[in-house]
Amino acid sequence: MNATVGEVLQFVKENDVKFIRLSFCDPFGTQKNIAIMPGQLPGAFEHGISFDAHAIKGFRDVTKSDLLLFPDPATLTVLPWRPGPGRVVRFYCNIKNPDGSDFNHDSRYLLKRVIQRYERLGYVCKIGAECEFYLFKTDDNGDPTGITLDKGGYLDIAPLDKGENIRREICLCLEEMGMIPEASHHEQGPGQNEIDFKFSDALTAADNLLIFKSVVKAIAARNGLFASFMPKPLPQSAGSGLHVNLSIAQNGLNLFKNTAQGHSNIAESFMAGVLAKTPEITLFLNPLCNSYERFGSFEAPKYVSWSHQNRSQLVRIPAATGERMRMELRSPDPAVNPYLAFALIMAAGLAGIEASLVLPPAVDVDLYTAAESITKNMALLPDSLEKAIALAESSSLVREVVGETLLGEYLAFKKAEAAAFAREANKEVFYRDRYFSVI
Repeated sequence: MNATVGEVLQFVKENDVKFIRLSFCDPFGTQKNIAIMPGQLPGAFEHGISFDAHAIKGFRDVTKSDLLLFPDPATLTVLPWRPGPGRVVRFYCNIKNPDGSDFNHDSRYLLKRVIQRYERLGYVCKIGAECEFYLFKTDDNGDPTGITLDKGGYLDIAPLDKGENIRREICLCLEEMGMIPEASHHEQGPGQNEIDFKFSDALTAADNLLIFKSVVKAIAARNGLFASFMPKPLPQSAGSGLHVNLSIAQNGLNLFKNTAQGHSNIAESFMAGVLAKTPEITLFLNPLCNSYERFGSFEAPKYVSWSHQNRSQLVRIPAATGERMRMELRSPDPAVNPYLAFALIMAAGLAGIEASLVLPPAVDVDLYTAAESITKNMALLPDSLEKAIALAESSSLVREVVGETLLGEYLAFKKAEAAAFAREANKEVFYRDRYFSVI
């Protein structure tokens, strides 16, 4: 719902809204919220709702702990799964300092800054996400088990696919919330599912990914199941990816539109920038130790390369026509903070355009079975959190987009995480205890 403050207040008054959630995302991708009553909403729009920033990882120390949430009226959504009577609505919020200035650790603000850079140059970047997840059974206490909902595989149907009713319920719920699911199906892994939704502007795409994850978890829980967005929850099965589809438009024209006749120079430079910079932004696209278990198998990339249609590549150009023509970045996973991830991917593409980077030749082979003579000189994605940290720490692009202070906080937490992983003798125990029940 793209509404003004006045329209939002009228909607709340006329539609029996009894509870309002003000949501935001910490730098590590965890959703947070404060609930207020309808009578407080006008004040929230005018002067914000205060919260303790010291209690949010990566925000502030205790000496300057006050921050304010300002709901973005354009993000109003009704939560259809909440019981009545009385509706519950949610807003995503902008975070500001007490003096009214933007808080520079607010990842939503950082994405908006990159979007503004595109606008100044006359470009619009559209993003569509394809997000995979697993459904696990729960025990008598409602806690997740390691038992998947089913043993189905890619595009299976019932009875092998036991998740079709859950996916349908999720899609209907998303549709009620104003999102447009385009496809849903069983994925390769047992109990693994995918739902894709229509591309949009970058900020809406990031908001929508958070909405999507919260809906999936809520609907799964309502059906006695646990939805996991952990990148690799089962060691011997497919990992869950977040495939990010991107197109860039100028004067309303999709610059990927004529890829069948040859890519435009701008589209090629955009792709070249994403390819060149992905290794140094991988820490924010694959933020967990577990993320690196995905790479190099089950259609997850390992090398820095591109091709048409080829799912063994980091970047591929899917078979499509017209406005749906785009590039697909296949390395990210669902544990991301979507605002930071999209901001960095877009900044990488823009760096390619500004430097007029030349797109390297396509690698039109199956990289999972390719001979060493083909792969030996190809650049690799980092294969551990530790390596990704080192690349991000030395990246001027990351420093420019994320900012010096937030980057320092982020790196400190991730270095501690990598060190804890190195001390753990059993990595599966580490993954289960640290990630499984919370991602």
